[in-house]
Amino acid sequence: MILISFNVNGLRAAIASGLVEFFDKLQADIILLQETKVDVPVDLSPLKYQSVWHFSKRKGYSGTVVLFKNKPIDIQYGFNNNVEINDEGRIITLEYPLFFIVNVYVPNSQGTLDRWYYRLDWDTALYRHLSDLCARKPVIIGGDFNIAHNYIDIYPENTKNIQNRAGFREEERCGFDNLLELGFIDTFRFMHSHECGSYTWWSEKNENRKYNRGRR
Repeated sequence: MILISFNVNGLRAAIASGLVEFFDKLQADIILLQETKVDVPVDLSPLKYQSVWHFSKRKGYSGTVVLFKNKPIDIQYGFNNNVEINDEGRIITLEYPLFFIVNVYVPNSQGTLDRWYYRLDWDTALYRHLSDLCARKPVIIGGDFNIAHNYIDIYPENTKNIQNRAGFREEERCGFDNLLELGFIDTFRFMHSHECGSYTWWSEKNENRKYNRGRR
């Protein structure tokens, strides 16, 4: 099975940049997209997938979608009985006969930590949700966790003043540790345990992407 997870940072803009053609070449079985920033389903019919969408109540913000070839037996949007956390369209769970697929877009605490407590509540809800699923059958989770887990996941020049920054605070990193303790595997680190310089996010400041000063 081929599974793709990708934060598109605006689905319509990504389509304009060749996203459909890119995915058409890869021929994945399931595609997990985060930060779609749309309020209605977008036409992805050239890819010939079925899709399920979870929208944010705030227009042009957040949102997730899962594209799949084989129909799941059940779909869950958000967390059970948690209306406030579910308002931003950040999680979709698909159940198949032998496993669950979970697509997540974990909230960012923000540089000013304005959403710090919201993030911690979300991490707690995610842990409980995954614990319940794991008790039933195997779980595959993909998405944007908004966390750099260890120092190897940050460009070296940045480590001297990163400890208290959003996305690398101890509580956020412990939240990711808790998922690993549930039995989940960080697949990139499993396959590339000592590889440095492989990042998935770069600040727009100071040509950071050009010089590969980023985070994974």
